[in-house]
Amino acid sequence: MAKDELWHGIPRKDIPWFPTVDPEACIGCTLCFLTCGRGVYDMEGNKSVVVNPYNCMVGCSTCATVCPTQAIAFPDRELIWKLEREHKIFGIVRKESAEKKAKLDALKARAAAEDAIAKLVTRVKFEVAGEFDDKNLLGQMQELVENRPYDFVNVDLKTPTVKGTMEKTPSFMSFEVTSTEQADIQEFLPEVRDLVRRNGLVLVSESKL
Repeated sequence: MAKDELWHGIPRKDIPWFPTVDPEACIGCTLCFLTCGRGVYDMEGNKSVVVNPYNCMVGCSTCATVCPTQAIAFPDRELIWKLEREHKIFGIVRKESAEKKAKLDALKARAAAEDAIAKLVTRVKFEVAGEFDDKNLLGQMQELVENRPYDFVNVDLKTPTVKGTMEKTPSFMSFEVTSTEQADIQEFLPEVRDLVRRNGLVLVSESKL
């Protein structure tokens, strides 16, 4: 027997918990048909009929609660309480609860890990502008990352002309800061900004990749 045909270890068809509909009282409002998410009801001739009684969730009586004419009835709840006592289901219930709790905890842990990864910054692109001819900026960048888990990659310097550079015409540089260990680089970024500032350059943009 499939697991979904059991209710805490009790065969579902041994539990006579399902609704009955009084066709005389039913006005065909379809609330029960719409409200039930387990396919218990169908509508025939503008009347609600129970077509899948054992699909009904044991203990649920929402459809009877919302029925405006009280056309829906369920067995007394004592039926369920008696089954719980006779079958001593609480050992199974506790095991199922522990499994559910473990699954929820695992989902929470996964969500927390995914959130942490989403907040992790491992690559940032900088775009700067200014005069580069006499600054030895690449040498300073090399010193900044030496023996550290960071690097500058995709360094691209664009100058209008060679003569223009010699005449102090502003040029444009882009580069990316990355971690060589796929770790967070946010604590390193202030040093990169300070490097740009110390060299009299203008930080045009900074974007996380």
